[in-house]
Amino acid sequence: MVLDTATAQRQVLDAADALFYERGVQAVGMDAIRAASGVSLKRLYQLFPSKDTLIEAYLDRRDALWKSMLAEHVDAATDPRARILAVFDFLSDWFQQRDYRGCAFINSFGELGTVSPRVADLASQHKEGFRQALTELSKAAGAADPDRLADHLILLSEGAITRSAISGTADPAARAREAATMILDASLKS
Repeated sequence: MVLDTATAQRQVLDAADALFYERGVQAVGMDAIRAASGVSLKRLYQLFPSKDTLIEAYLDRRDALWKSMLAEHVDAATDPRARILAVFDFLSDWFQQRDYRGCAFINSFGELGTVSPRVADLASQHKEGFRQALTELSKAAGAADPDRLADHLILLSEGAITRSAISGTADPAARAREAATMILDASLKS
């Protein structure tokens, strides 16, 4: 059975996402993607001419998914302060996912950042996008210096992401939320 392009791409990206996230981008070859996706190697290379293009598509997809999951939590809160704290609730939920292995961007950057300018750029764009989201939330909450507050919040978030991946527990999200509450108390005083 010949798969249409959209279906074949989805199957390849599903397989790449699962394998790259679980094992790392360098440890997974195109043959493993082929086997897991059920898409022939010839078709795989028609869709993604190189492993680099597949890694880029994987990271693009992860970025969209991450932004969607974050927005779902933040948009559920109406109070500007609660919207900031919802970021840490999102992290807690994310950390509790069965397949949580840390940040795909940090992981990929750690593997390829020095040899792949494109991976380094995608990681930088993803992290800057998160920082900008935190800056906007900080502005909406009335922070006197929203950029500085965002910098504090991103350090807490990124530290929690890394600590959770290493410890295998969601507890770092709760500790980061507690610290964020203290920072908000100090930053949002009238």
